[in-house]
Amino acid sequence: MKPLLIEIGVEELPAIPLLKILDDIKASWREILVKYSLQSDFEFLYTPRRLVIRAMQIPTRQADSEIELVGPPVAVALKDGVVTPAGLSFASKCGIEFDKLERKEIKGKDVLFYSTLSKGKDTKTLVEDMISEWISSMAFGKMMRWASRTDEFIRPVRWLLVMLGDEHLDIELFGVKSGNTTQLHRMIDNDKVTINSIDMYETILSEGAVALNQEFRKVSILMDFGTIEKKNGISIERDDELLDEVVAITENPQALLGSFDEEFLTLPPEVIITSMKENQRYFPVFENSKLSNKFVVVSNALTSDYSKVVDGNERVLRPRLSDAMFFYKNDLARGLKCDGLEKVQFIDGLGTLSDKIKREEKIALYLSEKYSDKLKNINEVKSLMSEAINLAKADLTSEMVYEFTELQGLMGSYYAKEFGHNSIVCDAIKEQYMPIGDGAELPSTIFSSIVAMAIKLDTLIGLFSVGKIPTGSKDPFSLRRAVNGIFRIVDEYDLPFNIDEILADLSSFYEPFDLELLSSFVIERLYKAIPVNPSIISAVLSSGEKDICEIFKKSLALNSIVIRDDFKETSSTFKRVANISKDTVNTTVDSSLFIEVAETNLYSSFMDIEKREFSSYESRLEALFGLKPLLDSYFETVMVNSDVEKIKLNRQATIGLVYNSFKSIADIKEITI
Repeated sequence: MKPLLIEIGVEELPAIPLLKILDDIKASWREILVKYSLQSDFEFLYTPRRLVIRAMQIPTRQADSEIELVGPPVAVALKDGVVTPAGLSFASKCGIEFDKLERKEIKGKDVLFYSTLSKGKDTKTLVEDMISEWISSMAFGKMMRWASRTDEFIRPVRWLLVMLGDEHLDIELFGVKSGNTTQLHRMIDNDKVTINSIDMYETILSEGAVALNQEFRKVSILMDFGTIEKKNGISIERDDELLDEVVAITENPQALLGSFDEEFLTLPPEVIITSMKENQRYFPVFENSKLSNKFVVVSNALTSDYSKVVDGNERVLRPRLSDAMFFYKNDLARGLKCDGLEKVQFIDGLGTLSDKIKREEKIALYLSEKYSDKLKNINEVKSLMSEAINLAKADLTSEMVYEFTELQGLMGSYYAKEFGHNSIVCDAIKEQYMPIGDGAELPSTIFSSIVAMAIKLDTLIGLFSVGKIPTGSKDPFSLRRAVNGIFRIVDEYDLPFNIDEILADLSSFYEPFDLELLSSFVIERLYKAIPVNPSIISAVLSSGEKDICEIFKKSLALNSIVIRDDFKETSSTFKRVANISKDTVNTTVDSSLFIEVAETNLYSSFMDIEKREFSSYESRLEALFGLKPLLDSYFETVMVNSDVEKIKLNRQATIGLVYNSFKSIADIKEITI
């Protein structure tokens, strides 16, 4: 066992493509170790200029292995003492003469057999192939070619350092031959340094202002943040994605505090933050919970005077914010208008964005009427709803959103507020795209939720109406996400949402299409949206339930019981109830026909449950499952299929009552555990 070091030196790597495949890079090397029978622990390290594999112990050679090959039956390989083509073929495969093959009895047959000891290869003879496979597995996306080469990588490779123990291995990659040197921070005078020991590798880099370990760089940045906060009485926003990106583009990170003119604070905070993050990778700073005119930049420079670095970054930020201020003032001067949207095509077959707005307004007003019991002053609400829908996309033609597309909706809400629109309209414009993903924030009110649902429903129904239907993993218009967003809103605000009824009502706004296909698509998403055993959802759907909100409630209530340790035993009783009742039509019970005490006990207890008011599906299910002891006693003492027809039918009706009561929530026979 010896240590292994592989350093691939490159021109500065782009952070985002690297971060996206970090796990794949590590997994690939792990698989290569298995493939070459050199399994060992390792760490993958990176800086902007290097990709590194370091293993403290790796086998110096593969273990020897015994190869065993089983050939055709001897009776097939030899005919009348003459070797057949099958026998010759097996001998050729083994690389020996036929008469040197062994015979062995396997599964009662005498077959040809060959075994040999395969000598393991030295690790140093395998490393070049291993590195080539590893590099080839890195799916960065957009790649580069350089010089006259036809092969490609994310960035040009400039140096290689490969060591096994104290030995430097001769490797060639992209025309670059490995050597015994590495490169330090770009701002070190002597940029190359010899590495004679793996143990000293990281120390030498550190002395050359290169922090090799990415986790160390992250901790160093966060420690700088803490020092700056304590010294200045401020709070620095910890954006994990931005932090990871900054870690990936620095070798010698140093967090520095800069500032910008206070006049820019008249801009919406999100504009300043977006400009700083997207354009400059700066971290926003807050004072007393409000955005400050300060920022933090993580520098990769190596200098004794960082004030020049701060000055430079302040000079770079000012024109960015000046542009944003220019856009903002121009947008306010223009006003919040939808002019121009009639020229913007939405989807072929669905008209322009203006056409989409008209459909969204119809849907929003339909939903407002449907949920009028949850809204006050419905006539006023409907007027505001129309206003919100018609202004929701107005900012798409603004200069600010043209520059920062991620601010659409948000800028519209700011502009609407500036022009004196009702706060409920402003909030709805801001929240129109919510939720934007799993676990993301939901609209803050039912009003905003109706606006968001109208937008999602139009996109969903409209695209199905023109045949733009997701297939497999392809969903270019994020229709699955739209459905999940509707589910979450409906569940959060307890909004009745009968899928068949609503889709049928709204389909009149579109050209005729296959409604059943759309309904099936929506129902299918329930299996991903509700975190329960899929058979529970099937059981609820089998009850005939079509209201999404009720499906959520029933599934979660049933799941709370199904996950219990004793449910398997409990379910056997109720599966028997379901099997007896599956063909039962009549559920009219005549208690005068009861003979056994168990019949009376079960029926009276069941009727007590039916008379009670339950606050939730869960409490009702608890009561119904509580009938298990009485049902067990019933099945032990009562012959359901009595020879007397009217008694048999009466007993089947009794069991059928229990089954149907369950089925109003879920068909218990569909549950599998």
